[in-house]
Amino acid sequence: MQFELVEPLRYLFKDEVRAVGEALGLPPELVWRQPFPGPGLTVRCLGEVTTERLARLRAADAILIEELSAAGLMDKPVLSGSSTARQPVAQAFVVLLPVRSVGVMGDQRTYQEAAAIRAVVSEDFMTADWARLPHELLARVANRIVNEVHGINRVVYDITSKPPATIEWE
Repeated sequence: MQFELVEPLRYLFKDEVRAVGEALGLPPELVWRQPFPGPGLTVRCLGEVTTERLARLRAADAILIEELSAAGLMDKPVLSGSSTARQPVAQAFVVLLPVRSVGVMGDQRTYQEAAAIRAVVSEDFMTADWARLPHELLARVANRIVNEVHGINRVVYDITSKPPATIEWE
């Protein structure tokens, strides 16, 4: 095939791509959607990657995004004068850990996987700080995950900034 590949957005960062999208008049739900990991969902499924574990991860992640959206924390920033009145979550996801833990569900002991929630605020994605989510929201998300997602009995919240960590885990 004889053609020249043109990739005008290849070297832009996430915040720059969003600025271009807004300038082009793209719908906000497209411009402000959650970034997806370049290498794919497997970077959020630590350890063995199986169909069952990926389904578990997707289900837990859907609960997190649903609850953050319902709380209005996934929206575009609301500007007030020259400063941001509220900084939304720039990126949020669940990581399925290759760690099992003992739990109790009903009258039975369980030995199931742990999941980590990662939510950050950032203006440019070059640096990021962990999102100070309301405790009630975190409790609701954790409760839903352990009750609705078979195979997860523990949820932890990652409070590491970038740097020293990155936004993704792998």
